[in-house]
Amino acid sequence: MRLLLTFLTAGVLLLAGAAPAVAGPDDLPVIPVGAFGWPVTGLSDGAPAGGGVVRRFLPPPTPYGRGHRGVDLTGVPGSAVLAAGAGTVVFAGMLAGRGVVSVLHAGGLRTTYEPVRALVPVGAVVARGTVLGTLDPGHAGCPVACLHWGLRRAHPPGAAREQYLDPLLLVGLGRTRLWPTR
Repeated sequence: MRLLLTFLTAGVLLLAGAAPAVAGPDDLPVIPVGAFGWPVTGLSDGAPAGGGVVRRFLPPPTPYGRGHRGVDLTGVPGSAVLAAGAGTVVFAGMLAGRGVVSVLHAGGLRTTYEPVRALVPVGAVVARGTVLGTLDPGHAGCPVACLHWGLRRAHPPGAAREQYLDPLLLVGLGRTRLWPTR
């Protein structure tokens, strides 16, 4: 019985270690100014906070908790979806019934765009502003057509899991959270 309990506990701990994490206050990446831009047309780098943002990033309190792991931006069905920054396309296809494109950037950052009809293949090297695909209608929870834009960082120093970050950090509009020191 003790052996079974030991194996079950080890299994739970291993599975818990594989879940994506949310960034804390001291581990946000350094993002070079001007390296990233908006992934949809019609929003400029100087867009006011909230301009075009239908739903903001809401990190979950726990790795499997409820939250919104990205932002939803207004868009027009069929309009161009752009690479927010230079990188390599690591996924372009259907996932859970919707089109998704993911781009890996320097520093282990990965941006994800959905619902998108991909126009780029996996392995394509893209620059900021490269057309990745076109916006498909029907993103859940949006009153209008919108793009869900996500940002993750793969295995930051000292972490065993990916971290979800606010993609608005890439354009200088992300929210910084202050945490108590006690």
